[in-house]
Amino acid sequence: MTIPSIPFKSKQLEALIEIVDLEELSHRKKSLDHNPEKPHKVGFNLLIHVEQGEGAHFLDFNHSHFESGSFIFIRKNQIHAFDLSQNPKGKMILFKDRFIQHIQTNMKIPVLWPLFLSHDYSPIFNPSPSLQQSCQNLIQEIRRETEQGHSNSLIVMHLFSSLFLLMERESKATGKKLLSQQRNEKLEAFMSLVESNYTKTRNASDYAVQLNITYKTLNQLCKNTLGKTAKQLIDSFIILESKRRLILEDKSIQILADELGFDEVTNFVKYFKKHTLMTPSDFKKS
Repeated sequence: MTIPSIPFKSKQLEALIEIVDLEELSHRKKSLDHNPEKPHKVGFNLLIHVEQGEGAHFLDFNHSHFESGSFIFIRKNQIHAFDLSQNPKGKMILFKDRFIQHIQTNMKIPVLWPLFLSHDYSPIFNPSPSLQQSCQNLIQEIRRETEQGHSNSLIVMHLFSSLFLLMERESKATGKKLLSQQRNEKLEAFMSLVESNYTKTRNASDYAVQLNITYKTLNQLCKNTLGKTAKQLIDSFIILESKRRLILEDKSIQILADELGFDEVTNFVKYFKKHTLMTPSDFKKS
């Protein structure tokens, strides 16, 4: 299977965020260079608000049901596919990592990326009717501000952050409280280190040392925020990355095991089977 990689493309040259109508995707799918209803990898973050319709969104080898009012969170580099069979209507907010970085640099409030944009989270959020209306209003204001000739980036960042803060407050799925800025930065640093070093170490204690905190502190931070231990989050990331590479790259299991940091291919096969109940070869065929 060949899975295309889709970059961020905006009508505005320096844009870091853009809002597109979901129904426009349905109308344009025949003219696109990829089929949005087939698995593809995105080079940006994506927040979809379904105003009307239902279906099952494919995200990293799982299908998640959505309905009218649902929000779907898709992180950069995730593999996903739209379900346009019922012609859903709504809005898609496309934004780069740099947009998030600007928010963290310019605004003195904790933000929610570990909860909604981490590698371990529920991709679907269904707000109450009253919150749904507030969210629609905020999205409309973001769009109005980004599309006018002299848009104010601080206004856009405040509106966007308000959108996420409102959803976080109502969210019952995670049962997590908003992190302090310091804890938020530690969790982000941990996740970034895992992405950069997972081929070198799968030991949570090694990451705690690099973060200059104790293993117990790191473990507690992960459990309080995402409901899993640091080791479980590391394993979840490695398995997900293994699945992506098994599908995306035409390499032997032995070469892939070596690139993923396993000394022996048998160790990789055992590790993969332990977490997925199938071998890498069986997964690739499925």
